[in-house]
Amino acid sequence: MFYKLATMASALQALRVPLTRTGMMMMSTQTGHAMRRKAIPQVVRSYSAGPGAKEGGSKVGLWAVLAAAGAGGGYYAWSSGIFTGAKGPRTAEDYQKVYNAIAKIMDDSEYDDGSYGPVLVRLAWHASGTYDKTTKDGGSHKGTMRFEPESKHGANAGLHIARAKLEAVKSQFPWISYGDLWTLAGVVAVQEMGGPIIPWKPGRVDGTAADCPPDGRLPDGANPTPQHPRDVFYRMGFNDQEIVALIGAHTLGRCHTDRSGFDGPWTNSPTAFSNSFFVELLNRKWVEKKWNGPKQFVDKESGQLMMLPADMAFVKDSAFKKWVDAYAKDEKQYFADFAQAYQKLLELGVPFPEGTKDMKFKPT
Repeated sequence: MFYKLATMASALQALRVPLTRTGMMMMSTQTGHAMRRKAIPQVVRSYSAGPGAKEGGSKVGLWAVLAAAGAGGGYYAWSSGIFTGAKGPRTAEDYQKVYNAIAKIMDDSEYDDGSYGPVLVRLAWHASGTYDKTTKDGGSHKGTMRFEPESKHGANAGLHIARAKLEAVKSQFPWISYGDLWTLAGVVAVQEMGGPIIPWKPGRVDGTAADCPPDGRLPDGANPTPQHPRDVFYRMGFNDQEIVALIGAHTLGRCHTDRSGFDGPWTNSPTAFSNSFFVELLNRKWVEKKWNGPKQFVDKESGQLMMLPADMAFVKDSAFKKWVDAYAKDEKQYFADFAQAYQKLLELGVPFPEGTKDMKFKPT
């Protein structure tokens, strides 16, 4: 028995190096199709899939793999520190199924304006927007927001709702990493709410609490200076045009006093992706709200819509405003530019294997 296990361990070790995308392709198509009909649980090298998982899964995972192999459970491929089960490399069809599952749970008449879409967009953005191009850390690559201290960062208040909502999808597809799940959920939300098609790539892995980025890397809605968004977004590698395109996602959702301290929606259609944020910002008269909360603005006409101090900076700065003007006039251009900037955001700091191709998903 020991000899048999040792032999299998050697075989696995041999598989670790060549079984990248190229190595996996060496398997016959017929074998791959056969394996795709079997469901064998994924074994993660160090951390289990669930929040609060403990370290030390490596030895258990290895012996579980060896036991499965000894029982005729098929092959296991090693990629980015994660074992992929006998199904083999995941296909665009697999991820479309995850997409569909996310879309299915998105609408809920009892939550906010009837959809979890806006909070899913915010989750994907906040999981990705911590990237620092100088230190090469942060970003969505390791799905670290499920750990403290990142989960407790002030800018992430309320995002436990989105993470908890997606646990049902994670249970259905345990092989997908949290970083891939959250960023894909952001793509689903934009597309299902009428936005542009967002190309997306898989390849993120589950990290540990030690990988959490420091606090303070996300924008502060109370900061009214044009330099503030530049400090935040230039650190990630964006330019002024991309910054304005991304901020246009404020067309979705609303602020909550129990999360950010601010209150209200930016537009009259908070569950429909459009260029409405730019149209409202330019065409309404904004006055300071009289209340006991933090400084924010409301539209003078109805008092029902709001803007943050940071939003107002985009009409005060001429370099920003030219893009606000362009996107308010041309929604088609805005959709195209947003799709590019959002894809870039979701991919910051992710070392995709060479040859990883974009996937585009069909809305439900």
